[in-house]
Amino acid sequence: MGGVIDVPATSMEYKTGTWRAMRPVINKEKCTKCLLCWVYCPDGAIVRGEDDSVSVNYDYCKGCGICANECPVKAIEMVEEGV
Repeated sequence: MGGVIDVPATSMEYKTGTWRAMRPVINKEKCTKCLLCWVYCPDGAIVRGEDDSVSVNYDYCKGCGICANECPVKAIEMVEEGV
């Protein structure tokens, strides 16, 4: 079955971020740690640190841009993959 995870609780075994065209880059200086990117990421690719700092797990990020759209201070920029 292509594109289907047919065994429950195994989705973390499948890295899904290899086909994106754009990737989010977080400007740590602009980030206010509001965590809206973390809340809205549909793939759980935004990782929350102990100090509420955020980073991106590119193994699971599909490049949808929701994190960048939700960031109130525009600390996340979508850039072309491979650049």
